[in-house]
Amino acid sequence: MGLRFTNSPLDVFKAREAPPTHYLLKIQSFNSFTRSLEKYSSDKFEVGDYKWRLTIYPGGNKDRGGQGHISIFLTLADTSSLPVGWELHAIFNFFVYDQLRDKYFSHTDNQLRRFHTMKMEWGEAKFVELQVFNDSSNGYLIDDACVFGAEVFVLKQTRKAECLSTLEKPNTGSYTWMINPFSFLTLDRYESQWFVAGGHRWRILIHPCGIGAGKGNSVSAFLSLDESTLPPDTRLVVRFTIRVLDQNEPKADPFEFTDEDHFGASFLARGAQKFMPLGKLNDPKQPYLVGDICVMEADVTLFGTISTAS
Repeated sequence: MGLRFTNSPLDVFKAREAPPTHYLLKIQSFNSFTRSLEKYSSDKFEVGDYKWRLTIYPGGNKDRGGQGHISIFLTLADTSSLPVGWELHAIFNFFVYDQLRDKYFSHTDNQLRRFHTMKMEWGEAKFVELQVFNDSSNGYLIDDACVFGAEVFVLKQTRKAECLSTLEKPNTGSYTWMINPFSFLTLDRYESQWFVAGGHRWRILIHPCGIGAGKGNSVSAFLSLDESTLPPDTRLVVRFTIRVLDQNEPKADPFEFTDEDHFGASFLARGAQKFMPLGKLNDPKQPYLVGDICVMEADVTLFGTISTAS
């Protein structure tokens, strides 16, 4: 006969050889314990930076309908140091040891519960029937000794929320940067003057000999946001284009890169490491570098803002 959990609709349980990770409670002289104590609360044990107690009702918690069963509860202790309005979510499970088969039995489903000021204890009023528990052939009570255990896993609060505010009319801005003479660009990177679009300051940033995947083979180009114009915990929803103009035919299609992305404190620059092949830019048959002059443009369209909060 196996352990039976009568509060489970299918009386389903699981067994394992590994002991509970966080706490074991061994009780000697269980029958004397039953006669003398209505309940027993264990010493404190720490899990997830919180202190807990395991509480056993050997004859059942009658106030919660546990007659004829062993009741077991997990209690959060030492909450005085927690902030006002605290709450935490924890997954926990209870175990009883089968001494004959050397296995620990528990419910098949771990329990997820919310602990807060008004509810600091959760558990099972009908954890295991006393009739099943007291039958030594089941292995849970041998020589009047038994072992219970608990595992507790505290869920860290990492949930975030965001609010998207879109503009009724997208806000746009453009900037033209004439680089002359281009062949004199010997540094790793160069930046244009700041320009305003959508109420924020931007500039074009280039690496003439490329970076990352574009190093040595391309011009790398990026649109960069001035963080000082960005409110805290805010991102911008932006579509932007960086282009190199055809200087021979102003109305001809330019060489350009377009993207739609978020700009925020963690990602102030967006663009392409392989923006334009160096061979294409330096090809005298191409109209992009004329008289050692390169003309770049940036178009920026702000569609909205995203504010975030934990």
